[in-house]
Amino acid sequence: MKIFVKAKPNSKREKIEQVSPSSPTLWGEKSETSFAVAVKEPPRDGKANEAIVKVLARHFGIPRSRVRLVSGFSSKKKVFEIV
Repeated sequence: MKIFVKAKPNSKREKIEQVSPSSPTLWGEKSETSFAVAVKEPPRDGKANEAIVKVLARHFGIPRSRVRLVSGFSSKKKVFEIV
């Protein structure tokens, strides 16, 4: 399953919000798997990406090893995959 994420690094607290399925995603398509994820970590050395993986894994109740960053390593718009 692909998950579209808008990253919000350097936030005061971790938070995950599902983007409305009736709204087009940042990628121009409608999806029920679009989230805005806020993390405390800075966007340096992959720290924010690792924190987003942790938040997504906790949200879905799966191990972090099953969440993989597919695209957007250095962008706020990211695509993750749950395997």
